[in-house]
Amino acid sequence: MKSVALHSKRTLILLKSFTIILFFAFSLSSYSQEVDEARQQEGKKLFKSLCASCHKLDKKLVGPALGGVEARREREWLNKWIRNNAELRASGDRDAIAIFEEYNGSAMSAFPQLTDQNIDDILYYTTVGDPKPKVDPASAEVVATGGGSTAPEWLIYILAAAIVLAFLMIASLLKQVGELKGNKTPEIKSDLKRDLKELWEGIKQNTFLKVVTTIFLLLMGAYVGFGTLFKVGVDQGYSPLQPIAFSHKIHAGDNKIDCQYCHSSAKHSKHSGIPSVNVCMNCHKNIAEVAEGTVVEWDGVTYGKAELDKEIAKIYTAAGWDPEALEYTGETKPIKWIRIHNLPDFAYFNHSQHVTVGGLECQTCHGPVQEMDEMYQFSPLTMGWCINCHRETKVDLKGTEYYDKIHKELAKKYNVGQVTVAQLGGLECGKCHY
Repeated sequence: MKSVALHSKRTLILLKSFTIILFFAFSLSSYSQEVDEARQQEGKKLFKSLCASCHKLDKKLVGPALGGVEARREREWLNKWIRNNAELRASGDRDAIAIFEEYNGSAMSAFPQLTDQNIDDILYYTTVGDPKPKVDPASAEVVATGGGSTAPEWLIYILAAAIVLAFLMIASLLKQVGELKGNKTPEIKSDLKRDLKELWEGIKQNTFLKVVTTIFLLLMGAYVGFGTLFKVGVDQGYSPLQPIAFSHKIHAGDNKIDCQYCHSSAKHSKHSGIPSVNVCMNCHKNIAEVAEGTVVEWDGVTYGKAELDKEIAKIYTAAGWDPEALEYTGETKPIKWIRIHNLPDFAYFNHSQHVTVGGLECQTCHGPVQEMDEMYQFSPLTMGWCINCHRETKVDLKGTEYYDKIHKELAKKYNVGQVTVAQLGGLECGKCHY
């Protein structure tokens, strides 16, 4: 009886302990799931606008990683540091001075305009992190049940084959039933070889058909032959595989970066130029990864965040930048870009004449680059294409006094209100060939 009582007592203790553990586990899980989304969103907004240029949550940038900073520093100290870190250092605070010296004297901006609530929201965001993506219950149910009402492609083919097979079996069965009843239909015999031979003999004896067929073949041959010759050297649609999956859609489209920020020589040079890796580092020194959900279509392959972050790492390798130590190593490696737009040596084209003087947009020749993940040659760049543009484009003389007198004379000569590039001499051979 003593052993049984002891056993019962131990069981009761275990049950109580298990109940307490379950209670605390449930409490902790419930607490972890209770995130104030309003504070999280407001804190993220403030962090992105004020802090993201120098800080990340999970790694060092210009300053230290801020994820979980509330667990490492006292709240009162954080308030003083954020509002005016220079004043905190001047007071002799050891931690403030140590951080300043650790980051080589890089002074953090002061934010005296932030309220206590603003700072609370920012610190709350550094604690809970980014909002977790929400799963649609309807879509989750579809995944759990195996895809909803949409049947797999292989099942559709099997069903189609089964229907055809059933139809043939029914037809064969009906034929057998008919034969058993004595309803036989005499078979009609045909000879394909004989029919083709008779058709060919008829064609050989028809002179008019011979002449028409010959003329048609000659015209088709000339059309295909000249069409093929005129396409020699025309690389419209050319899209080589580049060493880095650079997306014009992300840079020029989503982020509204002006084309001439990277291709700055287009304004004052014959060539538009390929930007050096230092131009890339102006932004990517602080941007080591792409935003969540970013997708790029490149050479028929879909690149997600993981793949695109590796492409940014290639820029660091080329520039000799160590993203962990936040310094240049001096070991650089050139990026071997492949040229897409290439004119023959005997054709002269000046970017500055068209961009600066003519005021043309880059999209006029290069197409909607702001929509291109993978850059390709949009226009044919043929002589006829250039001539048509010169014939149709009217000269904008606003602020161009040099052409004022000649424009008046040409407008009077051609009886037009505004002359075209062709009427101004844009079709002279020496303009493009020298």
